[in-house]
Amino acid sequence: MQRWKGLDIETEGTGISIPLSRQVNLLGALLGQATREQMGEDLFALVEDLRLLCKQAERNDDPSLRTQAATRIAELSTTEIEHLLHVYTTFFHLVNQAERQEIIRINRDRARSAANGTDDIVDEDYDPPRPESVDAAIASMKADGVSLEEVLAALRGLDIQPTLTAHPTEARRRTVLRKQQRIADLLSELRSRESTPEERLAATDGLYATISHLLGTDEIREERPTVREEVEQGHYFMHGTIWDTIPQIHLDLQQALRRHYGESAEVPAFLQYRSWIGSDRDGNPNVTADVTRWTFARQRRTTLEHYLEELDDLRDDLSLSERQADVSDALLASIEQDAREIDLDAETRRAYRSEPYRLKLAYIEARLQQLIDDVDETATEAMAAAYTSDDLLADLDLLANSLEQHMEEAGRIDRLHRVRVLVKTFGFHLAALDIRQHSGVHEATVDALLTAAGVTDRYAEMEEDERLAVLSDELTNPRPLVPPHADLPDQAAEMMEVFEVIRAIYQVDPDAVGSYIVSMTHSVSDLLEPMLLAKEAGLGRMADGRFQCPLDMVPLFETIEDLDVAHERMETLFEHPVYSAHLEAHDGFQEIMLGYSDSNKDGGYWMANWALHKAIFHLGQTCDNHDVDLRLFHGRGGTVGRGGGHTYQAIRALPPVVHNGRIRFTEQGEIISFRYALPAIARRHVEQLVSATLTSTVEAAHGEAPFPPVRAGSDVAALMDDLAARGMDTYRGLIDEPEAWRWYTDVTPIEHISRLPIASRPVSRSSGGDEVDFESLRAIPWVFAWTQTRYIVPGWYGTGAALHDLVEDPEALDRLQTLYDEWPFFTAVLDSAQREMARARLAIAAAYDVLPDADTSFHDTIAQDFDRAETAILKITGQDTLFENSPVLKKSIRLRNPYTDVLNLLQIELLRRFREADGDERESIREALFLSINGVSAAMQSTG
Repeated sequence: MQRWKGLDIETEGTGISIPLSRQVNLLGALLGQATREQMGEDLFALVEDLRLLCKQAERNDDPSLRTQAATRIAELSTTEIEHLLHVYTTFFHLVNQAERQEIIRINRDRARSAANGTDDIVDEDYDPPRPESVDAAIASMKADGVSLEEVLAALRGLDIQPTLTAHPTEARRRTVLRKQQRIADLLSELRSRESTPEERLAATDGLYATISHLLGTDEIREERPTVREEVEQGHYFMHGTIWDTIPQIHLDLQQALRRHYGESAEVPAFLQYRSWIGSDRDGNPNVTADVTRWTFARQRRTTLEHYLEELDDLRDDLSLSERQADVSDALLASIEQDAREIDLDAETRRAYRSEPYRLKLAYIEARLQQLIDDVDETATEAMAAAYTSDDLLADLDLLANSLEQHMEEAGRIDRLHRVRVLVKTFGFHLAALDIRQHSGVHEATVDALLTAAGVTDRYAEMEEDERLAVLSDELTNPRPLVPPHADLPDQAAEMMEVFEVIRAIYQVDPDAVGSYIVSMTHSVSDLLEPMLLAKEAGLGRMADGRFQCPLDMVPLFETIEDLDVAHERMETLFEHPVYSAHLEAHDGFQEIMLGYSDSNKDGGYWMANWALHKAIFHLGQTCDNHDVDLRLFHGRGGTVGRGGGHTYQAIRALPPVVHNGRIRFTEQGEIISFRYALPAIARRHVEQLVSATLTSTVEAAHGEAPFPPVRAGSDVAALMDDLAARGMDTYRGLIDEPEAWRWYTDVTPIEHISRLPIASRPVSRSSGGDEVDFESLRAIPWVFAWTQTRYIVPGWYGTGAALHDLVEDPEALDRLQTLYDEWPFFTAVLDSAQREMARARLAIAAAYDVLPDADTSFHDTIAQDFDRAETAILKITGQDTLFENSPVLKKSIRLRNPYTDVLNLLQIELLRRFREADGDERESIREALFLSINGVSAAMQSTG
């Protein structure tokens, strides 16, 4: 290793573990060598000098050293700044991979350590339960006296649906992601205790080559990705780690049941993935009906092709000859039926004449190949549906049953179990496509249809009662409003084509169609309008005097005002005669989506979290009162300011009334790549989802809860109402200031984020342009820009005002301390706030504040609330410093800060130059600014 002379990372003093320190230092050495070779000694020396200045500024509490670094940067050319950005960004790509390897190492070491310290291990391969694991969930239920029958009943009711979205939060190109994956693989090989010296040397050489290529690769896309490219990006993870993780989780559950209950049981398909990629059209004009049609076809084709690969491998395993083992009559009869229906080539029939299992698989593959040949990406109606995923599962069950009848334990084939789980989970559709559209678009389309039909030309002007009367009449009237392909305004015509595509997909594969989600739901009519559009497209129909539609209509409540009355609106909806009939046709099932991002942007951190918690509790009660089977869909973003955070804790912190085993949540952008890029981390993430949901469901069924429900009027509710109101007043006081928006657009790189080519969707709902205001700006870029400047306002601001006076009152402080110790919701919200405050860096943020042209600065206002929040949190938690209770993350922040500081200083200089430049010079500086945004995103491991 001594031949590598590179960056001196100085991990000593950061407190990170020795294995991580070694990996970070190795990666720094390799990056330093590559920097020397590609960019020269002077650039390498500059990288080191700037990092040391920022390191010493923090260590010595001497801001003048940071000023020296800024002065040196101001003397550089834009090209030199770009080189520095490449080096520092690459460094963070490497550190991020090393930290993920460290997570994997720690999890494995903990399991080994626990096993070594346990005397009552049933078998030598048994690792005692890790916290938050599937095994831990089953073990705790057994210890609590929960019967196997109760566990299996809970599993049968389990309905967990992670939902991938294409929201613009992944700043990295796919080629960069793949190089990072290669680096992860090589680091894993180096960490392996079984690697030989030669293998370790080869891995190190491979690391150097990959780092060199990464350093020389463009970080930023030339153009925004198309929706189709986003679909392919989603498939990269769906057909990769997610595809492999689900069978493993099923196996983990079966092993846990056998280990703790002594019995093996068939585990139902409790995990289903959904997708918005290629179907979410809210504010994205690039998601057309044609794109959704193509997405369905693409998912169908790639999934069928993956099954062919799986079946090829299974055919290798199932080499059993009928001369050596008996075969069930049912399987032989099935093969005879296949022979009558499928013209299998003579060579294959001869090759497998004595191997019935392989012959059956050959027939199955022939059927799948025919389905692949019939996939048409432009005409969904032309696709064959003669052989369904249920048919495939039935054929696989025939194989399994025959093996079990005649081979007993020897007949258990792991790969057959794997394929059956895959089919149960992914069908032929991979992930059901949700359709989402804004309520205003439905209103305009219904208005156009009613006008064209001569029913009324004033629908858009009607009050709610009048609208409901018109919608009820038309939903119960069997005749269509307009003939097919009627001349409608462009927006309405496109909306109707979307419903026609949904109908066509549904006819081929009903499982491929997810929910229909209505953004900005404000009234009952907002749900009845898309039902009318479905009826007009032939997707809904009159049956037994009632309108029935196969689509699940899902309201999305997003603003603080809507969250406060969401349960009242659902009660009105449940009691509406047309909708109640629709609900009855769906066996009383209702999905409701809650928007975490817009509620935070609207009301601030504390009000959003408390409003969401109350809304969830009241919705659960309302659905119980109306005997409605509720599934909550949590529209959580990746960052704390958009509802992100520790998923296990978030699920456990939900009110018990909604712990019914059903849950959905969004996963997007860099969160997808963080959770699903590496198999070990993907497995850990999914097992935490399953463990939290299963444990909470069983506890709720037994009337257990970690904290009593907080009901309106209680002391705790009054305290939280007061706390949230204080936080919201302070937050709105900031963003409603006349000069605040101008200051925000001057201080942050929001103008450049709006142009960053990282997603197909515009940053604003109002238009695809770059000039936006606060109301039209989406929550993602809102949070993204605050994160870049290290203020991270959406993740904590208002906490000081919310808590300052309360912690001065001994009685209130005692109550807050009790809530922090005992109430999972309050614990999660306060810990998330202090996490974001620990990641914030106001000394750096202040350097952005010198840029604005506005007369008013808001830095001191933000800093004052930060100081008050810090004092209050330390009193409540009993810590000496923020985030003391999470030492691993705190150490990571300490390691990263000097390097991130340099990236921020580079960005600040580029923002200053951009303001002073004009014409062509501005465009070259903007490219460098894009690099800086990408670099800070890598350093902070978050965007929006």
